[in-house]
Amino acid sequence: MFTGIIEDLGKIVGIREDGTNVHFSVSCLFLQEIKIDQSIAHDGVCLTVVAIMVDHYVVTAIQETLNKTNLSTWKVGHVVNLERAMKMDGRLDGHIVQGHVDQTATCIAVEEQGGSWTYTFEHLPSEDGMTIEKGSITVNGISLTVVNSQVDQFSVCIIPYTHQHTNIQFIQVGSTVNLEFDVFGKYVLRYTKAYQRTFTPQS
Repeated sequence: MFTGIIEDLGKIVGIREDGTNVHFSVSCLFLQEIKIDQSIAHDGVCLTVVAIMVDHYVVTAIQETLNKTNLSTWKVGHVVNLERAMKMDGRLDGHIVQGHVDQTATCIAVEEQGGSWTYTFEHLPSEDGMTIEKGSITVNGISLTVVNSQVDQFSVCIIPYTHQHTNIQFIQVGSTVNLEFDVFGKYVLRYTKAYQRTFTPQS
């Protein structure tokens, strides 16, 4: 479980294919604190540490993960948002994030606004995920607030600190990002649809 508050910007320093799996080597500042089997969110994707070397650690992505996220586009040198699993005795500064990407989205607009930025993303309409005005959304693992919510797109406003300390600074029009819709919203949506199916009269 995560919060969407990015701890560090890591860097992909190696990529190795192994059948349909891909092993990513990642360097970061908190390398000495990492343990085998630890869960770390990489651009919002929860991956398990499988090896630790002197200057990097290794995580493995299976085909399902590669199909549903932007990990298949990563190259050596890619800068990735990193967050370790939340501590139960800490403050929840973002929102509840599972590290399970629902789908990818495409950046369709970036607007600089005198020190802040507005990013607009387009995604496939989904029966299992949606955004609401002023609700929470996770973009590349970053907990953000939705503005201009629509069926297939939304915008987020980025303050200078977030721009500087996450890889959203590298997002351009046409970039692909990982989305995780708010988990509570997904449960409400699923239960509402189940209720409608159960109690809607059949013609």
